[in-house]
Amino acid sequence: MSEKPIHPETRIGHVHLKVADLERALDFYCDVLGFEVTMRYGSQAAFVSAGGYHHHIGLNTWESAGGDPPPAGATGLFHVAILYPTRAALADALRRLLDAGVKLDGASDHGVSEALYLRDPDQNGVELYWDRPQKEWPHTPDGKLEMYTHALDLQSLLLENE
Repeated sequence: MSEKPIHPETRIGHVHLKVADLERALDFYCDVLGFEVTMRYGSQAAFVSAGGYHHHIGLNTWESAGGDPPPAGATGLFHVAILYPTRAALADALRRLLDAGVKLDGASDHGVSEALYLRDPDQNGVELYWDRPQKEWPHTPDGKLEMYTHALDLQSLLLENE
């Protein structure tokens, strides 16, 4: 094991998902969540982003056109987590999901963050969340980070305004 940790500013840059139907995936990621297409490779692949970035999410059917989701109990992606900048932005995401009739798998307050859990049309797990400011994160009496999972008050979240 390396004695030197990874650079502290390292981030996950993007996720690339295999999907069964590109148009259906684009309907979800663009029409429901609000991402924008930045590049498209015909009917086989597309890249979407927020804020003009080259891409946050790649979607392709190269190995998966018409395919089925992996069976329960298989290895693979548990979920992709999409970080929103503010609680109000997460509230907007919740409104979009409700308007589109997307069912939530769960909604949690983790102390450090608040999160919505759902599935995309290909049954990939998706987490939409915002991080509380680090100075507000809960700690144990001896100063260690203390994350937890409590039910998220969705009505309170919906009261947020941008």
